[in-house]
Parts: sequence; C-alpha cells; structure tokens
Amino acid sequence: MSRRDDDRLDEARAIPIKEIADRLKIERLTPRGDELVAPCPVCGGKEDKLQINTLNNVFLCRAFGGGDGIGLVEHVLGCDFKEALTWLVGEGVVQLSDEEKAKRKAARDAEDRKRSKIAARKRAESIAMARAVWADGRPFAGSPAEDYLALRGIVLDAPPRALRYHPALRYMHKIDSQWTELHRGPAMLAGILAPNGDLIGVHRTWIDLSRPKGKAEIRHGETVLNAKKVLGSQKGGAIRLDPLPEASVLIMGEGIETTFTALIAKPFQSAHYWAGVSLDNMAGKMRKVKGKRHSGLPKMADENAFVPPHWVRRLVFLMDGDSEPKMTRAKLESGLRRAMALQPDLRGQIVHAGDGIDLNDLLLGAT
Repeated sequence: MSRRDDDRLDEARAIPIKEIADRLKIERLTPRGDELVAPCPVCGGKEDKLQINTLNNVFLCRAFGGGDGIGLVEHVLGCDFKEALTWLVGEGVVQLSDEEKAKRKAARDAEDRKRSKIAARKRAESIAMARAVWADGRPFAGSPAEDYLALRGIVLDAPPRALRYHPALRYMHKIDSQWTELHRGPAMLAGILAPNGDLIGVHRTWIDLSRPKGKAEIRHGETVLNAKKVLGSQKGGAIRLDPLPEASVLIMGEGIETTFTALIAKPFQSAHYWAGVSLDNMAGKMRKVKGKRHSGLPKMADENAFVPPHWVRRLVFLMDGDSEPKMTRAKLESGLRRAMALQPDLRGQIVHAGDGIDLNDLLLGAT
C-alpha cells in the first residue's frame, strides 16, 4: 500500500509542530517571535541552529535543511519516513471514509487560511517597523559603520546607498515570551529591496569598534547572541550594494562582507554585487529526493525565492568555505537551477572560496 493510501499521513500532518517538538523533548528551545530556536539536537551548533516555525508548521536546521513535522521526527530520531509516521500516530495503515477525509481536509484548509492571514498581517507589521528603522538611519559616509567595514578590510570609493548608520539601535530578544531589550548601541543598517525596488526589510549589524572585527558581543546569560538580525522580510529580495545601471553579470554572496570582498576584487569589468541575506532566500525550497539528504533541485512552485532580474545573463553565487559544504553547495545549486529554468538564456556558476575559508577572512589575510 502506498503513502497515499495510508491516511495516517493526514493525521500526522494535522499535529502542530510545537506539539511534535515537545514530544521529541528537544532541549533549550527558546521562543523567538513565531519561532522556537535551539541548538540542533543532531548537529549541535549555535543557540538558533534549529528553527521551528510554529505559525507555518515547518522547521529548519541550518546544516541539514528543513521540512514539516514528520521531517522533524526523521531528522531528530534519525529514522525514515515510515518509522516517523509510526512514531507519531502508531502502527498500522489507517483508511478513513470519504466523509471523514473531506471533514479533515476542510479543517486543515481553514487552519491554513487562518495561518496565512496571521502571517500576512505580521509580515506587514514587520516591514513597517523595518521602514521606520531605515528612516531613522543616518548617512553611512564618515560614520562608525564605515569604520566597521574598514576593520573588515573593506574600503569603498563611494558610500553605497544600500547602507546607513544608526547610533543607538535597540537589540530586542524574546525571553519567557516577552520581548526584552538586551542591548542598545551603534549599528550598520542595510536595506533589503524587493524585485520592484520597494524596501521590505533591514539587515542590522550591531558594532563595537573596540573588538577585533568590529562586531558587538551581545549576551543573554552565558549565551552569545548573533549580532546580525533581519527586520521585515527578505523573501525574494536582496541588498543591492552597488549603484551601477543594469549590467549583465550579477555576483551574489550570502553576507554583506562576503559580497563587498568580491566587489573589491572586481573579477568582472562591469557587474552588480548584491547580498542575498541568507542561503534559504538565495536557494528557495528544495525538492526531496529519496536517498539524498540535499537534492540541489528547486521546488519551482516556491514563489518567495530570489530570482535575478530579467536583464541578468550570468549569475555567480559566492560560496564561503566555513559552512557545511554539501548543504551549502546544494542550496546554491538549487537557486541557480531555479533561475536558469525561469530564464533559459541565463548562465549560472558557483565560486568557492576554499574549504574552511571565509572570503572576507581571505581578504583580511591578504591585506
């Protein structure tokens, strides 16, 4: 009997992912907005390496990838799909009547519509807050944000319009379901633009120029928190670091420093340099392929992934070597394949900094 004939699948997918996480007894789960974050119980890592979105009922491990509640069970317990299904809803194939199937489908559809409305409202609120932060920003030129990039070996001929400076930006962190200010200090702001050019988000880097690489150290107890955060949305957007008119080559790294490092190297006479904000934004959702942990194949139905403008003929993704290589390459391949499928005259390639090497660290070592 196939998966489609086994109605336990519908039953398992109806279980909220938070309930599944509780049943798995994942340690150090911390609320953060609509997410629960923790070090991954399989991969370890930072306090937010595992992210469980309770609104969309999905999870993401930064090293492994993501999926739904059943996938979370597979990942944490190291089991296959069939074993995960049994763990969630018990042994034996279940077959429901057509009436019961219709009833459950209607309930799921209603819940999905409710989640979509809540997600849309929260996204709009977050974008509005991002635009307010951006409006409060000051010019980048001559600011400590410019000095921060200089500490990273990045000295620019002209100040990019994509960057601003905030002298006293609040760092908010959710503690026991309450947003709490843990830090207030100078920050570099980077505007995230949608494909139509609208500002949809702000990437924030809190800085401390007394530290070797200029990033602030922000703590909650013994935990060192990420000094970089995104407010608003990044879906399908990018940080456009150069003011050039349309060029046929687009070079994109995940982070601002990585992309600026490539800009300084100038591998092309005329090219755009944009930061993709995150690997997930650059890659979009990947298809699952049996026997492969990371397929490198895009889910073409994902409308939120980054796609380059129509005038781009060559898309170059920068791959740092300081992240898990197989997962990183698969995600970048997924993003390139999506772009080339949508724009058949586009050429795509990945440029790798080298195993264990961050592109910006390479620049610092060379200066």
